[in-house]
Amino acid sequence: MTTASKIRVAPSILSADFSKLGEEVRAIDDAGADYIHVDVMDGHFVPNITMGPAIVASIRPHTKKVMDVHLMIAPADPMLEAFARAGSDIITIHPEAGPHLHRSLQTIRSLGKKAGVALNPATPVDVLDNVMDLVDLILVMTVNPGFGGQAYIPMESKIESVRRMIDSTGRAIDLEVDGGITPETAKKVIAAGADVLVAGTAVFKGGPAQYAHAIKAIRS
Repeated sequence: MTTASKIRVAPSILSADFSKLGEEVRAIDDAGADYIHVDVMDGHFVPNITMGPAIVASIRPHTKKVMDVHLMIAPADPMLEAFARAGSDIITIHPEAGPHLHRSLQTIRSLGKKAGVALNPATPVDVLDNVMDLVDLILVMTVNPGFGGQAYIPMESKIESVRRMIDSTGRAIDLEVDGGITPETAKKVIAAGADVLVAGTAVFKGGPAQYAHAIKAIRS
């Protein structure tokens, strides 16, 4: 179990008001967000299209917080440099989004960025076996990626398995969980070992006046 003091909350701007994205990023920053989570979807790897490097570059000046960019695109390799240049701090990719996961992670790190691997609900944890030395973040999806506002899929045993893998390395690797995170489901994933929680609808649904309360409720 992760202690409450180590829990970080990464609001997903997928649920923000896109007509005033810079303002929304400043608002969640001021409200206590630890990371700014950017969900990049291509309409091919997942059934939705969201934002690209230009959006990341446009919001980068609005926050000094960690820009946590989740690439739900395939192939991912041709876009890694563009997202790095745009201001990403962490770039997370899916094993299924290219033929050479090890090489892709090497590329992200060579660009001076932290590298993450995202595991869909059906993706086994053993895909990580030979890349643990290259990862800075492991993202366990508790929904099938592609849309915001989906219901949580219980993945506590998987989160526990990933936590054991991380602890065995002795390295500081984030264990992030994304999908259906609310104050109620947050308790389950924190107990299983998660230390970074992505939340979209649960943070943004109440409007800016509620962002701080929503982030605090998820973290605690």
